[in-house]
Amino acid sequence: MIVPIILGSKTDKDHAQKIADVLSEFSVKSDIIVASAHKVPEKVVEIVKKLNENTEPTVVITVVGMSNGLGGVVAGSCVHPVISCPPFKDHEDYLVNVHSNLQMPSDVPVMTVLNYKNAALAALRIFAQSDASLKKKLLQRIESIKKEY
Repeated sequence: MIVPIILGSKTDKDHAQKIADVLSEFSVKSDIIVASAHKVPEKVVEIVKKLNENTEPTVVITVVGMSNGLGGVVAGSCVHPVISCPPFKDHEDYLVNVHSNLQMPSDVPVMTVLNYKNAALAALRIFAQSDASLKKKLLQRIESIKKEY
């Protein structure tokens, strides 16, 4: 299992690292890659081609603010699930980013998850559909959280 985390900008590395840290708690590999769909679309296309050749279970998470071309470009050609997790620094930034991430053309399935931890957990739950060990770990986490309430 692997989660490539594709960033539109180097400035989003801290946000991506938070996602990677949650994944590593469950021993799921991640790979942080910077590739702007606007500035280096050819690089994004090559990344997606390689991902499509990958036989390992894969969920892609894109991290991009402002104009989210990246999530759509990846999802438009990628056979793996794509989750967009936009970073935002304040309320105004959030409003710009959320709309850019939610409005995708038909046949471009990007799931948008705003919280970095939930984006990682969503990817893990996708993997758990075919991995009994991971499913067990997730069930244990859910039970431990329930005990807190």
